[in-house]
Parts: sequence; C-alpha cells; structure tokens
Amino acid sequence: MKKATNQLTLFATLIILTLNFQSCEQKQKEEPKTIEKEIIVKSEKPEYFLLRPEVEKAYGYSHAVKIGNDIKISGAVSMDDEGNPTAIGDLEQQMKNCYSDLEKILKHYGCTFDDVVVENIFTTNMPLMLEKSAYRAEIYKNGFPTGSWLGVKELALPEFMIEIELEVHKP
Repeated sequence: MKKATNQLTLFATLIILTLNFQSCEQKQKEEPKTIEKEIIVKSEKPEYFLLRPEVEKAYGYSHAVKIGNDIKISGAVSMDDEGNPTAIGDLEQQMKNCYSDLEKILKHYGCTFDDVVVENIFTTNMPLMLEKSAYRAEIYKNGFPTGSWLGVKELALPEFMIEIELEVHKP
C-alpha cells in the first residue's frame, strides 16, 4: 500500500509540474512582445569658417560654425581685410558693410538671408539705428527673423557703431 501511495504521489506531482509548465508557456505566449528600435545618433563634426583668417586668428574667434543644419555666425562689424574699421562715423554704411560680410558667409554655406532664424544687433547709437533700420527690409524680403536689438556702451573698437550676429537653420 505504501508503494501505491508513493506512486500516486509521484503521479500527482508529475501532473502538477506538467500543468505548471504549460501554464508558464501559455503566459509567455500571451504577453505582448515589445520591439525596440535602435536609434543611432551620428555625431556631427563642427565645420568652422574664417572670413578673415588673419584677423580672426589674432582675436581668437571663428566667424561661423556649422553643426548639422544649424550655423552660428559671430557678430559682423564694418572692417577691411586687415581688421581696420571702415565707414567711421556712418552707422548706415557700417550696417551695409556688416550685411555684405554676412552675405558672404551665408553664400559659403549655400544659404541666403531667408534661412536666418535669429538676428541680434548691438549698437552704440540706438536712436540712429532705429532711424536707419528700414534698410533691413532690403535684406529680409520674405519676413524678418527673431532677435534682439541692444544698445551698448561700446563694441570691440571705439569706431564700431554696430555689430550684427546671426543664427541660421538650413533644412
């Protein structure tokens, strides 16, 4: 009788283990499968541009840096290729000189003023800047970018009356 009881216990244990095993398999099958996507982010290497290499190296800056679709352009001032101020005392001409340099940088990257998303202007004479600002409509024909205009005490050299920096997004 003891042998029959042991066999019955063994048989019952096997049935319970089999049911548990099938239950585990069924639970695994019922669980929703999650598929994870692997996203590979490519690191963008900055591309530097020097408009006036000698001047920019001497002062320690790059006139523009492109990373991905974004370009940051340092403030342009009215200067010649040796770094000497030009159009001294003439804010409107200094502004035009700044935009001329900025256009050269934009063209280097295959951009136009339509690609500018931020324009910050620094000036030592805000009332005169406001008076001469209509010229900007010749630059931005399809709408103005965001930005700030700041009246400042001085710029890098005392002859500079205006400095214009840009941020560009090129899709």
